[in-house]
Amino acid sequence: MNDCIFCKIVDGIIPSQVVYENDKVLAFKDINPSAPVHVLVIPKKHISSINGIEQADLPVLQDIFSAIKCVADITGIKESGYRVVSNCGNDGAQTVFHLHFHVLGGHKLPMNIV
Repeated sequence: MNDCIFCKIVDGIIPSQVVYENDKVLAFKDINPSAPVHVLVIPKKHISSINGIEQADLPVLQDIFSAIKCVADITGIKESGYRVVSNCGNDGAQTVFHLHFHVLGGHKLPMNIV
């Protein structure tokens, strides 16, 4: 069995507060938010990080960025603005090794968040 926490969320083994979902992407609230709005957008397929993206995965990136726009609209931060962050590798502060994008907003964000 895969020990990836995000894969377990995709499979419904671990509950989450879903903000948006389609057949390839899941977006859910971060359990330790760094901003009033902090949503994680992940591919349902396990991809370890940005470095793990292969040519065949490129279409899912379109779905991820489309989902990010939907999340911004759903959470009410589309007009005021938001930040999108993806950490890669140990030195990049990646703590869950499943590709994910943080969508942060809800107030003026400091330069040092995430």
